[in-house]
Amino acid sequence: MTEPLSQALIEEATKKSGLIWVQGPTGPSRALWHVWHDGAAHVVGGGAGEQPVADLGLVDGATATVTVRSKDKGGRLVTWTAAVAELPPGAESWAAAVAELKGKRLNAPDAERIEERWAQQCRVLRLTPSGAVGDLPDGSLAATPLPSPATTRRAMPAALPRLLRRRRG
Repeated sequence: MTEPLSQALIEEATKKSGLIWVQGPTGPSRALWHVWHDGAAHVVGGGAGEQPVADLGLVDGATATVTVRSKDKGGRLVTWTAAVAELPPGAESWAAAVAELKGKRLNAPDAERIEERWAQQCRVLRLTPSGAVGDLPDGSLAATPLPSPATTRRAMPAALPRLLRRRRG
């Protein structure tokens, strides 16, 4: 269990951050949206249209490293060790976590049946602080972004400057 001052730092920073970076036993470190509920960070992932968590190795009983960034500046605030627990669909803890997660899920394609879809296709994970706050590294730890079709950059069309000038005139 974490000491009270560390627990307060973890809770306050994680509550205010929109994203946390989670490094599981396997795979890359990945930015995940979350909610802080009942003393732990909760994430939903897997399934169609949700954030990918399968390659992180986050299974019941595993540990993960969570890095919290500042919401306004984007810099690293705190790093902590988490005990991973997968909440079983339909359980009281699952229902309470999903009620909180629903409110933070942006642009859900099926908002009216999101709970049903999450129960069938997704995993709800509870990341409970289990160790002391880690020391911040001296270096930047910058890494190359993971491959994604969303990061493809194409050249600007040659006709675009002419079209923009025409619009002003």
